[in-house]
Amino acid sequence: MSSGEAGCIGARLQEARDRVFAGRAAELGIFRSALAGDAKGLAVLYLHGPGGIGKSMLLRRFAAEARAAGRDVLEVDGRIIEPTPEAFETEADAVLTGDRVVLLIDTFERCQGLEGWLRDRFLTRLPVGALVVIAGRQAPDAGWTYDPGWAGLMRTVALRNLTPDEAAAFLDARGVPRRTHDALLAFTGGHPLGLALAAAVAIQDEESTADWEPSRDVVETLLPQLIGEVPSPTHRRALEVCAHAYVTTETLLRAVLGDAAASTFAWLRGLPFVESARSGLFPHDVVRAALEADLRWRDPEGFAELHSRLRRHLFDRIRTVPESGMLPAVGEFMYLYRTDRYMSDFNSWRGEGELVLLPCEPADHPLVIALAAEVEGAESAELVRFWLGRQPEAFRVYRSTRSGESVGFSAWLRLTEPYGEDVDPVIAAAWKHARGTAPLRDGEHMAVSRFHVTSPGYPKVSPVEDLHQWRFVAEVARAGPRLGWSYIAIRAVEFWHPYLTSLGFDTTVDRPQVGEVRYMVFAWDWRAQPVWTWAEQKTRLMLAHVPGVPGTPDEAPAPTRPTELTVLSRPEFDAAVRDALRALGRPEKLAVNPLARSRLTVEHGVSLQDVLAQAVQALHKERSGEKYHRAVATTYLRGRTTQEAAAARLGLPFGTYRRHLVSGVERVCDALWRLEIHGADGDGHRSA
Repeated sequence: MSSGEAGCIGARLQEARDRVFAGRAAELGIFRSALAGDAKGLAVLYLHGPGGIGKSMLLRRFAAEARAAGRDVLEVDGRIIEPTPEAFETEADAVLTGDRVVLLIDTFERCQGLEGWLRDRFLTRLPVGALVVIAGRQAPDAGWTYDPGWAGLMRTVALRNLTPDEAAAFLDARGVPRRTHDALLAFTGGHPLGLALAAAVAIQDEESTADWEPSRDVVETLLPQLIGEVPSPTHRRALEVCAHAYVTTETLLRAVLGDAAASTFAWLRGLPFVESARSGLFPHDVVRAALEADLRWRDPEGFAELHSRLRRHLFDRIRTVPESGMLPAVGEFMYLYRTDRYMSDFNSWRGEGELVLLPCEPADHPLVIALAAEVEGAESAELVRFWLGRQPEAFRVYRSTRSGESVGFSAWLRLTEPYGEDVDPVIAAAWKHARGTAPLRDGEHMAVSRFHVTSPGYPKVSPVEDLHQWRFVAEVARAGPRLGWSYIAIRAVEFWHPYLTSLGFDTTVDRPQVGEVRYMVFAWDWRAQPVWTWAEQKTRLMLAHVPGVPGTPDEAPAPTRPTELTVLSRPEFDAAVRDALRALGRPEKLAVNPLARSRLTVEHGVSLQDVLAQAVQALHKERSGEKYHRAVATTYLRGRTTQEAAAARLGLPFGTYRRHLVSGVERVCDALWRLEIHGADGDGHRSA
């Protein structure tokens, strides 16, 4: 094709785009003023907004207007460049030497890690008269605002949905009948890409009326336009995984599709509406929403099964990944529950790659103490100093990957005895609650999630706050069954209380105060309600919104706590084991035994009778265990009998038999207690 033909096609493309372009008058006014030199030295225009909001279309319009004004235009796409300073400068170096060049940077979220370098190193070298437009999903970081030098040179614009008038013009330009405008706007909310997709359907539906609504047929019509032809049901399932998960990797696909994971991942990677990030693949927002809605309607049981598989896989990842990856793993797990109102309100799921979790090294201590003093006061800073001296390994620092600054920290204090309760009022409140409710048993410990300190430059819902709560989930998931109570001390009670209570946390009676700051302490007994029961309960609540899933109502029930397990002291536990042995063969008696509602049975999914039988059989493996096994098995497993008859059957003097029986039962109690406290594999790692 000749350059002339290419130019002709390009001109026709631009003419078609201009013809259907609608809205964005304010943004165009800012850009035109900057082009004309009337914007008081404006050098950088930063556009941000969610996917499909029209950033790329607006940039194309900017490019056309800049060329019409006689300016050279340089376009950089964050999707196709390597996110390194060297690669970016190679792509955009012409703007450093050109005369009044306009640089347009699209999809900046793909190279967001370059933001500090771009602001402080690259843009400062631009000649006067150059104009830069940055478009991405994330708002600019606080460095632009804090630097007075950029105050007069940079303007930030958050792109929103089109107004009703702009949306009407948008639909008019595409030939959509006026009678359907209100319905289409109600369906899309003015989202440009959603409007474009809905408009394409409405135009084809000649019988559409003012009562038009996005029926299931419409969704089915939209989806092929979004995703094209799907080669097989396996590929369709891969798309559904991609829509439900935060990001999709080949490993995640393998958990659902087995050996088909590699081929389907490669297929997903090549789709035009699927984007790649460092951590995996994800679909465009509108595609994700359409696929989810279609699957929930078309195959509610399949949706429930998919969610359960992903939940199990992602929960296991939290427990098994290295510490550096545990918080992203929690974020991916929590994203499965994003349709829960509170989950989406209090998790931002943004800032990927913006922060890293690091151990708090001695060199970090002065910064951590200073940040605590700035945010919570001098008294709290002294408590940070106290715990840094006792449990420095409990502290983690959240560090910006852009600036290297520490922007927050938290502590996960692990306590087996009431050390520090005479110093820290929060710790005193936690111990008081544990003693008065369900004391720790030998071998168990308490954890206190303490000092959720965030730099004042971040809002209440932000990447730092995400990491605070995600660390809590990660520490609980990785702690194993020896974790008894956990506590969270919260300052902004009015803000966080609805979220934490929606998750099932109780509050302690005491409201400890440190300096001028008063805390609310939220508690959870993980022995009575393990983390896997919490995940199951959140799943039930989420699936309650999916009509057609067996066992779930059409209306979501109010948040409730999962069924509590029985937590017994050691004397109560041993008594329950002895009662259960005597009740073997009598199901009605075993059903009311406390062990039938304990971690021994419920968490392992086995009956109390089987648990006891396995423990008795295991006596064989112990040193000199055969004689104890024979005494216990003959007495309790081989039919109801008297102890005298059991001794006679074994051919033992009654005194010898009694010694063997008592020792055997004690060993069974010991073995089951170890299982109760330490878990099946010794470190408490269980599947969710």
